Amino acid sequence: MKARGFVFAAIVAFSLAAITFAAGVKVKERRAEVTINVNLQAKAESKRVSLWIPYPVSDENQTIEDVNITGNFSKSGIYREGRYGNMALYAEWNGALKERVLTYSFKVKRNEAVKADFPERELSFSKEEFKGYLKATRLGPTDGKVKYLAAQITKGKSSNLAKARAVYDWIVNNMHRDPDVKGCGFGEVEKLIVSLGGKCGDISSVFVALSRSAGVPAREIFGIRMPKGKTGDMTKNQHCWAEFYVPGYGWVPVDPSDVRKAMLEKKTDNLNDVKSLVEYFFGAVDESRIAYQSGRDLILNPAQKDGKLNYFMYPYAEVDGKALNEDLFGFNLGYKISFKEL
Repeated sequence: MKARGFVFAAIVAFSLAAITFAAGVKVKERRAEVTINVNLQAKAESKRVSLWIPYPVSDENQTIEDVNITGNFSKSGIYREGRYGNMALYAEWNGALKERVLTYSFKVKRNEAVKADFPERELSFSKEEFKGYLKATRLGPTDGKVKYLAAQITKGKSSNLAKARAVYDWIVNNMHRDPDVKGCGFGEVEKLIVSLGGKCGDISSVFVALSRSAGVPAREIFGIRMPKGKTGDMTKNQHCWAEFYVPGYGWVPVDPSDVRKAMLEKKTDNLNDVKSLVEYFFGAVDESRIAYQSGRDLILNPAQKDGKLNYFMYPYAEVDGKALNEDLFGFNLGYKISFKEL
């Protein structure tokens, strides 16, 4: 197959339009054509180089189609891991090569997700059925200091909706966006509830851990954000938000990190200055994000050799069974993500 170069490029062509859901809520839509090019910065003499790239799929909020993959790899495929159902584009290069390149393109239609018609009363739900969204992760415990804080925040609240709103309000009132944190952050919850500063992966992880500690199923959603404009660089535009479960209603999106980001940009500590965003991001997320995955402490498929991944929002590569990523974000792999309007 023909390789197309060294860059991790994303050509994003979009048009903004309004569509109407059956419930009568007008939401926005964004369309994009995305092209991704990779050239791995592995030594030429490496015997086996493996690459995993997050692979978005269609769901109720986005449609993925017209996928095309080329490159000089020895083999490739689309694989699903069994625990969370996360999808990955996997490619492998065997033997010495001067360069290892891959091009991956797809089209996406993304809708604004709005959940506003909450039920007056919640149904019961099976905690056994949702146990995967209630248990602790390596960096997101649900006991000790985290459980104690969650109990204080949700005291007197009985429904999942009320508990989740209490956690959300606590975060937007107490946490802040720390621009010095690398990437989207690691989500070390016990440290974060003390420092109270982080990026989207941090703030969303605090929401998930506190919600789970209070008995509310919750999960992070890892993806990437399409920037404004006709062209631009998306290399570091990865974004994380969260969802919680309301019995008999479904999963509800929240993004307290974007509230705090707006406050940082406006240089304000007054929530009244972003009141509309506080309300919007409890139950809605905009149309400029592409969802990738959920889940923490991941073993991908095919399984990586060098330990579990904290989360899967950035490309991950191994050389002869050892991680090529210098950290979770893998900016050293030699990739770039960019977009262009059609």
